[in-house]
Amino acid sequence: MTSTVSQHRHDVLQDLVAQILDEAKRQGASQAEASVSEGKGLSVTVRLGEVETIEYHRDKGLGVTVYFGQAKGHASTSDFSEQAIRETVRAAATIARHTAADPFSGLADPALLARDIPDLDLYHPWDIDSDAAVELAKRCEETARSADPRICNSEGATLGTGEGLSVYANSHGFLGAYQSSRHSLSCSVLAQDSHGNMQRDYWYDVSRKAGNLPSPESIGRIAAERTLRRLDARKLSTRKAPVLFENQVASSLLSHFASAISGSNLYRRTSFLIDALGQRIFSPEIRIYEEPYRKMGLGSAPFDGEGVATHNRDLVSRGELQGYLLDSYSARKLGMTSTGNAGGAHNLTLEPGQQDLAALLRTMNTGLFVTELIGFGVNNVTGDYSRGAAGFWVENGEIQFPVEEITIAGNLKEMYGQIAAVGSDMLIHGNTGCPSILIENMTIAGA
Repeated sequence: MTSTVSQHRHDVLQDLVAQILDEAKRQGASQAEASVSEGKGLSVTVRLGEVETIEYHRDKGLGVTVYFGQAKGHASTSDFSEQAIRETVRAAATIARHTAADPFSGLADPALLARDIPDLDLYHPWDIDSDAAVELAKRCEETARSADPRICNSEGATLGTGEGLSVYANSHGFLGAYQSSRHSLSCSVLAQDSHGNMQRDYWYDVSRKAGNLPSPESIGRIAAERTLRRLDARKLSTRKAPVLFENQVASSLLSHFASAISGSNLYRRTSFLIDALGQRIFSPEIRIYEEPYRKMGLGSAPFDGEGVATHNRDLVSRGELQGYLLDSYSARKLGMTSTGNAGGAHNLTLEPGQQDLAALLRTMNTGLFVTELIGFGVNNVTGDYSRGAAGFWVENGEIQFPVEEITIAGNLKEMYGQIAAVGSDMLIHGNTGCPSILIENMTIAGA
């Protein structure tokens, strides 16, 4: 979707990157790359039925990286004037002239740059004013607050909407641009049990297109249900047991995996998956892939941050590691080729299985169902994993009671190999798509 106004801005930003590259060449750079972006948005928060915040934002910025041989300098500004462009390029050039040459630096290989830039349907602006946004947020929070008398307080409901345009170009002749939008609605409430103990939970959704968001009432209802089910939580004694990660928190296991196969961690040797290419890391049923060409995907992109073409591909197939996440610099350090991942993975997805959540609970039989993770206790070098958690204790495939103030611990490489089942309950929130994941055995530290 492109309006006359947005096409005009598209043309303006393309002219800006051309000016930046011309200026870099004039100042003696052997290579250069430039990115320009601008965006706008609205965010409103309602709490206890009253407007708490209304925020409008407009952002813009440009960045330039210059190379003098293999010495690199970078500078940025939010000023788009001709004088600012000259000064920003000069600042980048000064840095480059005082920086040691790095044999691995430089622009992406011209042969890898995107030739065709498909329309991925990422731009769906939402023409909503603050009054209408407040009304939707109020409906969301009111649904949650009125769901049950035990809902005693609220952290509010927030509606956010934004859109932006990004243009990237380099001195190899690449020029690419695309517009995108992002809209979200969230709600968080508190409930109190008969003993005066309080619990909090939330729910949200996010989409490129406002019409694809669930209704405010749906998000409010789920937020209330998730909060109420945590009341009367108990503590557990320390033990070992199977652990089922609910889809919302299971996505963090994918994020740790992506970090472990990212080029920067591999060449720095700060990953527990060094030299693991071609090895079986997961159980044989596991397939993990990235899908940058997914229409309306929140992680979709026709090219990466260096202009390299992206590709739909398997990262894990039949449990074996098929590829890394590499930008040009890390690829050269590793003696490999860029995979189009400057900026990270694109729509990282764990292929769902056949069992719904109820079936996964029955498969687990007795163990811990984790619905919240707290803190960050992950060692990317060793894979050691320890995080605070809350959720439910399960016996005979049925939830018995909520639990809190526990820690779950293991080692990520062992956990990946001990995935016993993957659910059919795919949840896509942001750049990651993940169903629930059942791990055969973990340490649960409690009272």
